[in-house]
This record gives sequence, structure tokens and C-alpha cells, in this order.
Amino acid sequence: MTTTTNSATSATSATSATSATHVTIIGAGLGGLALARVLHVHGIPSTVYEAEASPTARTQGGMLDIHTDTGQLALQAAGLTDEFRGLVLEGRQAMRMLTPEGSVLIEEGDDGTGGRPEVQRGELRRILLESLPAGTVRWGHKVSDVRSLGTDTADTADSTGSYEVTFADGSAVTTSGTDLLVGADGAWSRVRPLLSRATPEYVGSSVVETYLFDADTRHAAAAKAVGGGSMLALTPGKGIMGHRESGDTLHTYVSLSRPQEWFAGIDFTDSEAAAARVAAEFDGWAPELTALITDADTAPVLRPLHALPVEHRWDRVPGVTLLGDAAHLAVPNGEGANLAMLDGAELGRALAAHPGDMEAALTAYEQPMFRRSAGAAAEGNAFYELMYGAESPQGLVDLFGAGG
Repeated sequence: MTTTTNSATSATSATSATSATHVTIIGAGLGGLALARVLHVHGIPSTVYEAEASPTARTQGGMLDIHTDTGQLALQAAGLTDEFRGLVLEGRQAMRMLTPEGSVLIEEGDDGTGGRPEVQRGELRRILLESLPAGTVRWGHKVSDVRSLGTDTADTADSTGSYEVTFADGSAVTTSGTDLLVGADGAWSRVRPLLSRATPEYVGSSVVETYLFDADTRHAAAAKAVGGGSMLALTPGKGIMGHRESGDTLHTYVSLSRPQEWFAGIDFTDSEAAAARVAAEFDGWAPELTALITDADTAPVLRPLHALPVEHRWDRVPGVTLLGDAAHLAVPNGEGANLAMLDGAELGRALAAHPGDMEAALTAYEQPMFRRSAGAAAEGNAFYELMYGAESPQGLVDLFGAGG
């Protein structure tokens, strides 16, 4: 079972009727929490270690569309479908695509029958947290190092399946025996090197985020441009996207295909100057679109985009696995959070279905996950090319026109 060198002991839980496994999860994102919840449903104890100091230490991002064949299946396995339905913001599946001049290319309403209802990421995380036993998540545990206690590389097959996770405060937790260590710790996973030498690479584009509050009264022109759901205005190599969130808030995503050195030349500590520099890349665009950048109520935040290889996978290593971005980081394609939650649910179900045989459980989880994530990443890359490639936006217009 998991042991620790200080008070960060394993979460207490009723002894599983099917397995003596204790699961140590690094990362309290949607994937890690979905895993912890499905394990709890099946009576398997887990502890989640999270770097953030508390559930409210930072905002949790914007809207997510939760898909019927991935995210919704995970929430069903977690027994949280009703709670999820209570979070859905009606009308947010509406979508419009504009030209840089502000003319409408495509407009689709939301009749309430779509398969991708929209929720706030933070609210979805909240219902997952509230579904777990008290003490399951250990806040303020930033991982500084993870090492195998049997072998130092992922290239050998003689790992004992025992690992030590060291935290920034000097404390540590070890896993051994029938325990499992799961890296749900995102793009720059500390757990991934136990399994793979792959590291995320910059994809050539970055996103700058801003928010506009009280949009209908204070930013009426921009609010009208975005409409009731999401808005895209795209040309080759760049685009402005807006999303209407809860509370009359507009969330802007500005995408630019530029090298990282170009962004390094912008001083993002000077909010006004940074916004003006980014907006200058859209000179001549409709003012209601560029206002989503220049009239923002928050400082612009730079988010460089990285990805792992599309076919990223690893040989089976005892006692450890990955899920979500730690396993298959890809360009933003609407699938990341959905796949992370499905990974967590499928891993939890596999462990419950193979009591006493962790290797069988991990094989049953990893092999379908590899295929699923590779397919999603390839489709996402193709969609990204439609959005920002040489034929943008016509390829995307054609796709939606064909019912894509």
C-alpha cells in the first residue's frame, strides 16, 4: 500500500470488496477526478495529489462542450449524469462564423437537441470534487520529482512497480506492491518520463486569451458579433474566436501562427501595450472583432500550444500509467477534456474488472486509449488545418455546409 514520509498519508476508504489496490493520482484536473470518482463507485481507494493550494486557487478555464461518446459516457460511469445536466447552459451550442469584415458566413442556432451541451469547466470540476470522500484530494502538493525505486529508465522491463513521488515541500509518497501510480498531471507531466521519453513540442501557434464582462451592456457591439454561443473569424494563420459564457461574459481566444520568439518580444506585463500589439495583427478587421482584444477587462494571457506525437504510446511498465494530456497532448480540438474524463473512467472500470491483476487492467485500459487518442489527434490536426491552413476559412465553411 502507499506510504508517506509525513502526514500526507493515503486517503482512508472502505476496503474494496474486489481489489486491494490503492491508486495514487497526480493531478486534480477533470481526468484525475473522474478516475478517483469511478474508483470510489467501485470501492477502490485513491488519493489525489494536486499542486494548487485549494479548489479556488485559480479560475478553471472557460466553457466545455461535453460529447455524447466521450465525456458524457465518463460522467455516466461516475454516476453524475443528473448533476452534469444541471450545469448545462442552454443556447450555448449556437455557432456563427464571420469574415474579417464582420459579415456572416455561417450561422447555426441551438435547438436544444445537440449532442455537445456546454458547461463551465470550473462547475464540472466542482461536482466531481463534491462526489469524492473528504480528504481524497491533497491540496498544495506540487510534485518536484518522480522516480522508480527499481530502475531509472523506462527502457528496461525489470521495473519493480515501486515509485517515489517527492513534493516541493520535501515530503514524499511511495507506491509499491499492488499500488498504482497515475500521471494525470497534464502537458508537462512529471510521471510521463517513467514510461516515455517523448516531450511536447511547440506546434507553431499560440493563443492569447481575454475576457469581457457585462458584455451586453458594456461591450454591445462585440457581444452582438459573438451571438448567443460561439463565434469564429478566421484567415490563414490567425483567427479571433469568442465564446459566450455564464454571467454575460465573453471569453476571447486569439490564435496566431508565430514562432515563440515573436511572442517573447511582447511584454505581457504591460496589458495595454500587449493587447495593442496582438490587435495590430488584425489591422483592417471589423472593430467589433478587434474590440474583443483591445476592450478586454482582463490582462491578455499567452498560452503557447504544444503537442505530443499523434501516435504517442509506450510499452507496459508495471505499476504506472498516464491519462489525459499527460498521455496524449494535442492541439485544441474540443476533445481534450472529454478524452481525459473518458480515460479516467475507463481506467477505473478496468481496475474494477480485473481485481488482483493490475497488468491485465492496465493493458485493457492502455491499448484502446492509444487507438482512441491517436484517432482524435489526427482528426484534430486535420480540423486545425481547416481553421488556419492556406484555404481557411473556406474548407471549414464547406465542412459545415456538408453537415460536418
